[in-house]
Amino acid sequence: MSFARCFFLYLLVVVVVACAAEQEISGKNPSCVCGHPGIPGNPGHNGIPGRDGRDGAKGDRGDPGELGTCGAAGKDGPKGDKGEPGAPGIDGLKGRRGETGERGPPGKMGPQGFSGPLGLKGVKGEMGMPGPKGIKGDVGPVGPLGPQGIIGLQGEKGSPGPIGPPGRQGPKGELGPPGHKGSLGYRGEKGLKGETGEKGPKGDMPEIPKSAFSVGLTSQSKLPASNAPIRFDKVIYNHQNHYNTESGRFTCAVTGAYYFTYHITVFSRNVRVALMKNGQSVIHTMDNYQNSEDQAAGGTVLHLEVGDKVWLQVAGGQLFNGLYADDDDDTTFSGFLLFAD
Repeated sequence: MSFARCFFLYLLVVVVVACAAEQEISGKNPSCVCGHPGIPGNPGHNGIPGRDGRDGAKGDRGDPGELGTCGAAGKDGPKGDKGEPGAPGIDGLKGRRGETGERGPPGKMGPQGFSGPLGLKGVKGEMGMPGPKGIKGDVGPVGPLGPQGIIGLQGEKGSPGPIGPPGRQGPKGELGPPGHKGSLGYRGEKGLKGETGEKGPKGDMPEIPKSAFSVGLTSQSKLPASNAPIRFDKVIYNHQNHYNTESGRFTCAVTGAYYFTYHITVFSRNVRVALMKNGQSVIHTMDNYQNSEDQAAGGTVLHLEVGDKVWLQVAGGQLFNGLYADDDDDTTFSGFLLFAD
């Protein structure tokens, strides 16, 4: 709707309102009859847009208005781009020295300096106040449970007397029945060191099981028969008599681990021997004769029960019994207990 049309409608409404007011005041019929306003007509078509006034001449500056109230502070605008650094200015005159400022906070710990010379010993200071009581330590492990004496009858509680010196340790009491397990108590303070007790009587030495032997051949028992225990008749050591020179067998008297070894001088024939345990072959040793004296040896560890028998015998017939002995050469068989079970 154009401005002219709007203005005309506004004037019409003003005239109608004025006539109605005058009739109501005077009570007389006016020369014109004022009815109710009619229904507004349809809006007209949009007019042609006016000329853009932005290119018009600038008007005179108006009078300054009254100072308005201070508005609320606006939000901070976005930070602008960093400008280019300006050209360095001319050095100004040296200013007056400012007043001494307050002492700042201590700086970071610097590197450790070199150790200075040792100073003179200072005067001993006065005894300081006792420090606060430390945190209670953890409860230590429970010691081994000692033997419990016989529980006597409970007497009447007497008045506590002075603490006397510790007496000598009495004889060990009989082992009583185990009591109920009590709650873990606090660890008491370390007591005073007691007096050294009297030296007790010398105890009995524990009996250590012993078993060992060492035997050899002689010129009469050299070149022994095959497939039978070799009867070593030269006794070097046999204090426990666990080796029988008549049968040629060692009989176990103490259950445990034993070490057996043999050293053979080979001469005139080949040698093939076996270490036997209860009739079963354990290890074999073989050496071929080559027109000169030779040496052969063997050894092993065996576990024996009481009554087990061990011996050495020729295996393979009379062609392999070249076990030799004389005044200058020996053939020996030995064994001993390593440890008992």
